Amino acid sequence: MDTALRRPGRRERPVPGVVGDDGVPLDVSIRGSHGPTVVFCHGFTVDSGFWEPQIAALDGHARVVTWDQRGHGRSGWGEASHATVDQTGRDLAAVVDAVAPSSPVVLVGHSMGGMTILALARQRPEWFGTRVIGAFLVATSAGDLVRQGPVGLAHGLARRLGVLPAVMAGARAAAPLADLLPWRDSWVGRWTIRRLLFTAEATDEDVRGAQAVSERLPLPVGQAFGAALLDHDESAAVHVLARIPVVVVVATRDRLTPAAHGRRILDAIGPTARLVEVPDAAHAVSVTHHEVVDEALLDLVRGVRPRSAVGHGA
Repeated sequence: MDTALRRPGRRERPVPGVVGDDGVPLDVSIRGSHGPTVVFCHGFTVDSGFWEPQIAALDGHARVVTWDQRGHGRSGWGEASHATVDQTGRDLAAVVDAVAPSSPVVLVGHSMGGMTILALARQRPEWFGTRVIGAFLVATSAGDLVRQGPVGLAHGLARRLGVLPAVMAGARAAAPLADLLPWRDSWVGRWTIRRLLFTAEATDEDVRGAQAVSERLPLPVGQAFGAALLDHDESAAVHVLARIPVVVVVATRDRLTPAAHGRRILDAIGPTARLVEVPDAAHAVSVTHHEVVDEALLDLVRGVRPRSAVGHGA
């Protein structure tokens, strides 16, 4: 995991000047120059280094674009009210415009990254089948997370009891105090990471690597996005992806985005989508079982055929 979750560094070319529509700077990089452009969208609490196994697998096969979602990695933050899936969809549009203004792309998303792709499908449906020619969704959801998973169930209970606003306000107020506690690199953190992202069979190296990356996320960012992810609903946009080849990867022991969420996405898309079910894997499936994920991604990238390719942009 330490190698899988570190920030990519080799042959990286930064793309300067990419900003969200609210002015927040977004850290974007490109590797390679041949093959289709593949844009990777990472999930909540990590950064673009999460995709290192898949980036290595695509070496020589694609022009790879990675970016840090707002508040994560080297990207800027902005207003907490903009920590929404809707906003990350608009951020992704800015990234695509910057790196491939006149050529098609394949979009890859894990967890929140997959939700970002679905938000873009709602906002820019005309892109799908033209500018976007394939999608690869890993351990993600189109919505309704409050009904499944430990975090979602707690959130839903607080809402039903009418205490959710007070709970969230208390969490925001306590954020500065949390940094005074010895919770970073603690056994409590490792237990939480192991339970939410992995199975019991995960190595300590895997868990510590994920913990180190997650604990770099500022607490206000985590609180704002955490609430937004539980509330998001992009189910009405899923049908847009029926215009392109799609691969949906689910992990049978995923506690954060249970496999049923991926299967619902698959059913809504229809025959243009293919399911890859990974047994005995949890939410971090693209790291722990990256060989399976790598192979499925390579198959998709090799199989996409753009209607036209005018040339890459940046």
